Amino acid sequence: MTAETPISLLIVDDHPVVRDGLRGMFAAVPGFTVLGEAADGVQAVERAAALDPDVILMDLRMPGGGGVDAIRELTRRGARARVLVLTTYDTDSDTLPAIEAGATGYLLKDAPREELFTAVRAAAEGRTVLSPAVASRLVSAVRAPRSPGNEPLSAREREVLALVAKGTSNKEIARELFISEATVKTHLTHLYAKLGVNDRAAAVAVAYDRGILG
Repeated sequence: MTAETPISLLIVDDHPVVRDGLRGMFAAVPGFTVLGEAADGVQAVERAAALDPDVILMDLRMPGGGGVDAIRELTRRGARARVLVLTTYDTDSDTLPAIEAGATGYLLKDAPREELFTAVRAAAEGRTVLSPAVASRLVSAVRAPRSPGNEPLSAREREVLALVAKGTSNKEIARELFISEATVKTHLTHLYAKLGVNDRAAAVAVAYDRGILG
């Protein structure tokens, strides 16, 4: 990518008005070109493969396929695109899984326009960009000693756990969340480890005891 070549973008958000707004913002500034849009994580992976953008602006919580799973799949496929998370959420259960999955940067949607443009340019060059609030959380998370059973659950793990609490089978959970059964099992393995349990019943009991559910 040279100084004359615009940075190509894929915008991923389940709200059409947000996608339209972002497209308009980048269309009004030289040096950027929006190749396409996606409404969820599954579409994001498909469009990224077809369009090969430099940077993907990725929302996290989307019906039909969340951003973290999409980032993880893009990383698994060795996608060239850099993923810049652009979301409303800055909790540990959102930020840490996104960064661990392979996101290059993490910004909140209340970031000023110029900060967003600068972040996209930095992400295109492979540089990590974090909003101050997210950076502080990551530093705290790295410094805080974690013992088994005290690690926070990711947003997707909470979704899986909530369905488990309703007695939903792995196959039904996969259908409900638009993910594979193998991915459901992976989420269960991770949340068991975080809760310090070995089975579904214990996970639900501990989750209720800690106020994670209900």
